[in-house]
Amino acid sequence: MCVHHLWFDDSDYERLGTLIKWNPAIKTKNDREKLLEGVLNDKIDVIATDHAPHTSEEKNNSYFMAPSGGPLVQHSLVAMLELTRTGILSVEKVVEKMCHAPADLFRIEKRGYIKEGYWADLIIIDPDKVWQVKKNNILYKCGWSPFEGVTFHNKIMATFVNGNLVYNEGIFNESAKGIPLRFLI
Repeated sequence: MCVHHLWFDDSDYERLGTLIKWNPAIKTKNDREKLLEGVLNDKIDVIATDHAPHTSEEKNNSYFMAPSGGPLVQHSLVAMLELTRTGILSVEKVVEKMCHAPADLFRIEKRGYIKEGYWADLIIIDPDKVWQVKKNNILYKCGWSPFEGVTFHNKIMATFVNGNLVYNEGIFNESAKGIPLRFLI
């Protein structure tokens, strides 16, 4: 299940238009609620997102000419954590669906858990940091986000990949590179 289908519904088209044109399309509030229900009752295995950072010029075309997809990776976790603040999801369910389940489902070796011998892919979050998505804090090269104007009550402070600090309060460490995933047979 994609993050954007758990956050947006068709009432957002009036405000965001083609910025939220995705495949599959954003549906009704009732559909969004049913998808959240599917996450809660484990009929939906994974919460993930795509990342299609089309330029604002491309997305501002007419509906039929605008490409599908959008920049979502920067805000996917904080959006799901926002749903924990309102009681829709638990933190444990977010971790299960965004970390454990993808590693288990795709049988990715030594990923998805904090365990001895596993790669340290970690995110440090300030759970009480209130901030608003604005142009000046969007990290996407395309420079826009469908979450612009949204206030979140948690913020990613640091990110570790393979035990290496790759992001720290707005600064990227470009020298730390990822390594290929290994899949269990």
